[in-house]
Order: sequence, then C-alpha cells, then structure tokens
Amino acid sequence: CFEFQLLEIPCQHAIAAAIVAKIKVDSLVAEEYTKNATFAAYVGSVAPVIDTDDIIELSGQLSELDMLPPSTKRPPGRPRKKRFLFRGEVRGLNHFDEILQEADGIILSRGNLGIDLPPEKVFLFQKAALYKCNMAGKPAVLTRVVDSMTDNLRPTRAEATDVANAVLDGSDAILLGAETLRGLYPVETISTVGRICAEAEKVFNQDLYFKKTVKYVGEPMSHLESIASSAVRAAIKVKASVIICFTSSGRAARLIAKYRPTMPVISVVIPRVKTNQLKWSFSGAFEARQSLIVRGLFPMLADPRHPAESTSATNESVLKVALDHGKQAGVIKSHDRVVVCQKVGDASVVKIIELED
Repeated sequence: CFEFQLLEIPCQHAIAAAIVAKIKVDSLVAEEYTKNATFAAYVGSVAPVIDTDDIIELSGQLSELDMLPPSTKRPPGRPRKKRFLFRGEVRGLNHFDEILQEADGIILSRGNLGIDLPPEKVFLFQKAALYKCNMAGKPAVLTRVVDSMTDNLRPTRAEATDVANAVLDGSDAILLGAETLRGLYPVETISTVGRICAEAEKVFNQDLYFKKTVKYVGEPMSHLESIASSAVRAAIKVKASVIICFTSSGRAARLIAKYRPTMPVISVVIPRVKTNQLKWSFSGAFEARQSLIVRGLFPMLADPRHPAESTSATNESVLKVALDHGKQAGVIKSHDRVVVCQKVGDASVVKIIELED
C-alpha cells in the first residue's frame, strides 16, 4: 500500500475518502490510471525498468520526495533521501536491530503489531523499539493512536493516555491516518493530539533521559557525540532559551536533538553552491526538510549567497539571521542566553552568548 501511494495508485484510504465525498470511484481510478500511464511512458523513454525499487526511486525524484522506503537504491549524484521503514510484522520484529542499523528512521505500524503480537506484548515491543531508536539517534514515528476520532470529536481516555505515553517514551512524531484522511473532525484531531503532546513534554524527565543516553553511548565518545552532549549540558546549566547549530548535512543538529534538550534546537543548514557553465544551484534544502521529522529540531536554510567556508564574518552574519529568526518565532527574547554550536576552521566550538536589548 505504501509503494502504491508513492506511485499515486489509489489505496483503500483514498477510495474510502472518495466514497465519503460522494465522488465516483470510477472517475478517480481513471484519473490515476492516466497519470500512471504517463509515468510508465516516461519510465520507458528514460531507461528499462529493472524492479519495483527503480520505479519507486524515479517516482520519488519526480515527486521530489524527501523520504523513501529503505530498499530503494539511490542513483549516483542524487541527493540522499531519508529512508523510513514501516514495521509491524513478525519478520520485522525478529530483525529489528538490523533494520534499525540500515534505516534512517522507523515508523511503527501498530495496526500490524496488534495483529501479529499478543495484546499483552504490544506495549513491551513499542517501548523497546522506541528506546533503541532514541539511543541510536534515529526518529521513531507511531501510528494508530486516536482511531475513535475518525467519527467522534473527543478521544477516549485510553487513547489520550496512549498519546502522552508515546511522548514520554521518546517518540519523535505521531502519524495520523484515517482520523484526518476521512475522519469527520480532522482539524480538531490534530489540535487535540498536539495539546496532549505539549502537556506530556512539560513533564518529560530530561535529566534522567540525558544521563541514560550518555551512559548508553559510553566512552570514549566520538567527536560529534562529545560536542553534541557538551552543547546540551551547557544549555541546561546556563538555562539557555535555545541552541543554535550550524550544519551542512544536518547530522550535528540531529545528534544534539538526540539528547532531548529542554529548549528548542535551531538547525541552521549552510547551503553549498554548485555551478557550471550553464547554471548554478545549491544543496541544503533536502537536508533542512528532512530534519523536520526530528523531535525538538527546527531547521532553517541559510542564505546560499553566504560562502560555505567558515570565516568569522560569515559566521556572525548567519548567526544574526538565526537570532532574528528565533525572535520572530518567539523562542528568543532580550537578555536570553543562547548556546551556539559551530565549526570554525578545523575546530568545533560551543559558545554561550547573552543577547542585549
């Protein structure tokens, strides 16, 4: 079903939504068939189709998707897309560690978990999977949390508690499906789940989580791990309002977010300009968008006119833009302290600045 959605072939949810909206399913299928006929003709004109992965990859490039299934191959020269894996069947449960090592993130399909596992075992696997994703610094997404809101304005008490526990257990995101696709109250559903998540984050035990993560990583830490953990520790000690991280790939910012700081992390993605005799382009947009799935991380793309090389003038200029962005977003105020993580030359620097009026 996921592969079909990438190819824009109507799945069961799309057909159900069409019925609710009183649209003729025949016309929907005919429209999608026309799209896929055009797509198939394009594939045939470019290169022979080898397998399903090639089709998904090409479809993803045409649709400018940022995330793809993990088995998809990336052609040379293409931006690296995040590979997220739906997992809920028994085969995935038995090889979860190997899957996590290869994937960029995990989407726990709890509908399948409920089918393949005894009811008393579902929560145990969910907590274990979230813990492993957290320690690996890879996003974990949960599905099927407020099914009753497909037809009702309020979730059940069990569902509300389930959403809160997902946040407390370390989930990065909640994926809504039928509740917003064909539900009667899509806006109210998003608002309700958002409020529950916000309340749960207020009581999240960051101190315990930080100590647990540092212990799991162990010593000696890698260079990036030590910088990330030091930035979070410094931000907590000085009660900083935000952490600003300069990055080109997004990896450093994701490592900082891995330690779940109590303040937002602004990831400033520095573009790299590419030019030839005909045109110029820049990288960074994919990296910035892909960071949106990470909990507590707020990416922004720096001005591509700034050079990629780290110089004092460039860093100060980009930092000013990031601070202005934080002020506009309401997370930075006058006299706040801000922790900045950046690379100056060959050295990685963590510094604390205090804003003036």
